[in-house]
Amino acid sequence: MPQVVVITGGSRGIGRATALRFARQGARLVLVARDEEALASAAAECRARGAEVQTASIDLALADGPQRAADIALLRFGRIDVWVASASVFSYGSIADTPDAVRDRVIETNLTGHMRAARAVLPHFLARGTGTIVFVGSLYAQVAGPYVSSYVAAKHGLLGFTRSLRQEMLAHRGIRVKIVLPASIDTPIYQRASNSTGRTPFPLPPVVSADRVARAVVRVTRGPRHEVGVGAAQFVTRPLQFFAPRVYDRFIRTLQHALGLRRRPAPTTTGAVLAPQHDPGAVSGGWSRIPLRRPR
Repeated sequence: MPQVVVITGGSRGIGRATALRFARQGARLVLVARDEEALASAAAECRARGAEVQTASIDLALADGPQRAADIALLRFGRIDVWVASASVFSYGSIADTPDAVRDRVIETNLTGHMRAARAVLPHFLARGTGTIVFVGSLYAQVAGPYVSSYVAAKHGLLGFTRSLRQEMLAHRGIRVKIVLPASIDTPIYQRASNSTGRTPFPLPPVVSADRVARAVVRVTRGPRHEVGVGAAQFVTRPLQFFAPRVYDRFIRTLQHALGLRRRPAPTTTGAVLAPQHDPGAVSGGWSRIPLRRPR
């Protein structure tokens, strides 16, 4: 029987790449995101690969958003086998310059929304005695970086929440709680970020494809591992922060100034954090084609 998979943030980036992977396996999909245009485009790509797809234009940051998504999935397909929590927004700015509304929405989308999603889907999993939740976290759940404090705080919180939830579910062997921790991934999230730095943001190198993360998400739903990192930066930054925290602090600040926030001027914007930016959406942000250094 085909799996029923709910993917939040399924219209772009990692969520969309994951949807395409599950579609090729014949899963029945519920794609959840704010932008109806991007959702329709992602759904069409999944249907072209043979999947049955339901879309739900829902803001996961709203208090009733996750429950509405779960209700739509159950109404359409009668059950949920896998919930992939991939919805995410990004912001650049110092702690002083980041607007309160942006900070709060980053945390509501990247942390609180996923906590509410777990609460929405768990009663269904418990009643059936089976189900898998996969949270898409970040390397920033394990390290920190300057000018991305809201995102770092949310992802640290998501990792802690995942571990706590997994501990609570130990008595329910059929329910699995997983998290995938990508480093810098080639997705549109950076172009759509809130930015109050005055500089042009770029993902920190090395950048890897969203499909590589999607493969990890699909694999972790079947395998024994609870936490999976994706990206070469995992093997450098985590040990450096642990064994030489002062060196790491200087290193990450220098890297962010040199490669993460280029000197090319950029306007202040809230990006897609507070409201969706409507377009057909895409898996890639085109970052893998951009040279490591460009003229300033």
